Amino acid sequence: MGKKKPRPRRSFTPAFKAEIVDLCRRGDRSVGQVAKDFDLTETAVRDWVRQTWARRLLTHASSFRTACRWPEEHPAVISVISDRNAHLNQQPGCPRGPDGHSFGATTGKTR
Repeated sequence: MGKKKPRPRRSFTPAFKAEIVDLCRRGDRSVGQVAKDFDLTETAVRDWVRQTWARRLLTHASSFRTACRWPEEHPAVISVISDRNAHLNQQPGCPRGPDGHSFGATTGKTR
C-alpha cells in the first residue's frame, strides 16, 4: 500500500469558525460529529471552541478589571468571576482538560 497523500492546508474565515463553534455549543451534536459533517479535523474544531471560550473569558475578565482595581480592592470580583466561570463550564461544548475537568474548573485550592 502507498502512503496517503496529505491534504492541502486549508484556511477558514472567522465567520465560518464562529458558525462551527455555535453548532458545537448547541449540544445536539458532538464536536466529532460536527467535524465529520463539515469534513474538518476534530482537533481543529476543538481548538476553535477552546479559543472562543478563552476569548470570552478574557473579555469578561478585562471588563471587570477596568470597572475596578483588580482584585485586592474588591473581593466580590473574584466571586463574580468564579460564578461566571462555573456557568461557562456547564455549557455544552466547554473544552475539557486531560483530567476530564473543564478548563478553569475550581479545585478548591486558594492562591
